[in-house]
Amino acid sequence: MTHLMALLLQVADPQLPPSAGMFILFGAIKAGVAFGIYMLCVAYTTLLERWLAAWIQDRLGPNRAGPKGILQPIADGIKNFMKEETLPAAASKTLFVLAPAIAFIPAMLTWAVIPFAAPLPIPGVGLVSMAVADLPIGFLFTLAVGSLGVYGITIAGWSSNNKYALLGAMRASAQMISYEIAMGMSTVCVLLLAGNVNLNEIVAQQQGQGWNVVMLTLAFFIFAVSALAETNRVPFDLPESESELVAGYHAEYSSMRYSMFPLAEYANIITSSGLMVTLFFGGWDIPFTQWDNMAPWSVAKTLLTLGAYFAKVFFFVFSFIWIRWTVPRFRYDQLMALGWKVLLPMALLYITTVASLVLALDAAGLGRTSYGFRGAFLAMNVVFVILVFWILDRGRTISPSYSRVTKERIARLQTGAQRSDLLNEKGA
Repeated sequence: MTHLMALLLQVADPQLPPSAGMFILFGAIKAGVAFGIYMLCVAYTTLLERWLAAWIQDRLGPNRAGPKGILQPIADGIKNFMKEETLPAAASKTLFVLAPAIAFIPAMLTWAVIPFAAPLPIPGVGLVSMAVADLPIGFLFTLAVGSLGVYGITIAGWSSNNKYALLGAMRASAQMISYEIAMGMSTVCVLLLAGNVNLNEIVAQQQGQGWNVVMLTLAFFIFAVSALAETNRVPFDLPESESELVAGYHAEYSSMRYSMFPLAEYANIITSSGLMVTLFFGGWDIPFTQWDNMAPWSVAKTLLTLGAYFAKVFFFVFSFIWIRWTVPRFRYDQLMALGWKVLLPMALLYITTVASLVLALDAAGLGRTSYGFRGAFLAMNVVFVILVFWILDRGRTISPSYSRVTKERIARLQTGAQRSDLLNEKGA
């Protein structure tokens, strides 16, 4: 006991790692604080979506519970807890109850290894990492744990003993597995540049070489599209397509068990946004500055980098919501064709090109932070961006399940539409 107290009370240099006792103590503190903030953000992301939906559709959003509807998530939570729980008679009861938690927990665990600010120096404690668990294999941990969310959805559909719920679960599992392959392939390019699977090291690599979104734009595009599909958001929300599945895999759920599935979706949105920021947008790095990237560390650096990180995450959460209320839903054959016939071959080709270029530049003796190395990657990136978004776009090559329409055919259709408008005006 005396030895333990000595470890906890040890006076440490705030610019050095903390002692073992302080590491455990502040690890527990970080876990509790991060969990509380994360759950609060998930709850209020639902309110943000309702506000943005109202703004996009030019209508009123929540405005009853509290000023400007600010207490609406709390009111929704109370309402869901007070609703009656239903349990289908023929359901597999244990799995039916566990499925919502299995869907939610992986998103929360993934967030635990993401660094969200510069290290915080605490006098008498040491330099505290701003990640709940700064694992040396943090990137591999995100891939392993993030893939477990599909089990919650699959188990929910199967355990309900409902054919529509089972069909929705099967569609969800097929969709998530398909796009997870493309997502994992896109991140291989990040590892090739960073040479490390520690997320803090990936952030440090971008501070020296430049953000990966500039060096690896196509990898970011594949990751972003796959993240939309992984979170079952429009235009990829086929697992809960109400018109043919009666809400899909959670059709038999009610009360708070049902609410866990939308909350899991919003948790995945926040986690996916955090991963995009960390892997492609410099993490907590403040752009066009260098003072925030190096010692000595200070509280001001921690607070400013924390603000920069959450501003980037908010931008991507806003983008997820904006896309939902703007883009129409795919057909399921389009969705699967995009994943298997477009994104996966594109990711494989991109990995091969990036790996070959890295080997060639390393053999030429160019350092990762040299202008020659970055210039070569920028030129390669420009070629791929033009090839994919300009030459192959708009149905000329990437047309997974619809026929290619020529310009002449489009002109004839527009002429016919104009004639119809004129006839309608004359008839009126």
